[in-house]
Amino acid sequence: MLTAVGMFLLGLVLLALGGDSIVKGASGLAQRLGLTPFTTGLLLVAFATSLPELAVNGQAIVRGQQSLALGNAVGSNVVNVGLTLGAAAFAAPLLVHWRALSPLLLVLLLGTLAVMGLGLDGVLSRGDGLVLLVAFVAVVAFALVRGRNETPDLQAEIEAFARTRSDLALNIVRFVLAVVLLYYGSRLVVAHAPVLGAGLGMGPLLTGLLPVAIGTALPEMAAAITAARRGQGDLVAGHVIGSSLCNVLLVLGGMAVFNPLPLPASFVRFELPSALVFALMMVPMLRGDLRVSRREGGTLMVALLGWVAFELVMIQH
Repeated sequence: MLTAVGMFLLGLVLLALGGDSIVKGASGLAQRLGLTPFTTGLLLVAFATSLPELAVNGQAIVRGQQSLALGNAVGSNVVNVGLTLGAAAFAAPLLVHWRALSPLLLVLLLGTLAVMGLGLDGVLSRGDGLVLLVAFVAVVAFALVRGRNETPDLQAEIEAFARTRSDLALNIVRFVLAVVLLYYGSRLVVAHAPVLGAGLGMGPLLTGLLPVAIGTALPEMAAAITAARRGQGDLVAGHVIGSSLCNVLLVLGGMAVFNPLPLPASFVRFELPSALVFALMMVPMLRGDLRVSRREGGTLMVALLGWVAFELVMIQH
């Protein structure tokens, strides 16, 4: 058990290092290929920061651990809102000026509802997965087109996130190093998470929902707190919504296209609705005063603790 815990934590460290390296490497390479700093930054903020979770889910699928990947994908959405957004806002109130986030949040709500509806028959088919993947491509296209109409200040903030050295050799090394770190980090997490979960009385699905989802989110939470203290609320909110969209549309859709994905009835009744409720909690924050206060951040973290307690109680039944 102790060995499993140690290897699991080492895997999380490698994933964090790999995630940071691939963002820098991808940014430098994208700009070398002619993408504007704004386009590069938008894609990185909204989607690329979830690559460590994608690596874990890919490794789990290859190893035949679909339940672990399923739990991580949906659990990460709850943790994104409750822990990442909640802790960042609690550290420093977030001001959000990114106007495209409200329609993207609506897509997240509709996407989660769609997965719940498609999963009522107990499985996400290849056709269902294809629909989700097409929706993800449409979301990326919308974000890029809508981004051109954002304020100059927001565009400058997103461009600054992508700014890095554009030396070709350096960024190739960064990218290759990131791939190696993500590969071995995800291998360690997927290999030892089931042992850790079993020691805590959890099956693969709940292991993905709790230890894996929370563990992979910790580096993102730390980065979000730093961004919040710098007044970069748009980056925090953009990451939370973009990463959640990745999980619902790209990860679940890709898993289903790769192999029809069984959805336990309890998962459709409890876990997916939980992800929906946490997404709904962002609606008044992004449609009201566009400010996530410390009180709202604290509320999100308390809600997360309540969700964790609920899942742990469910183990006993």
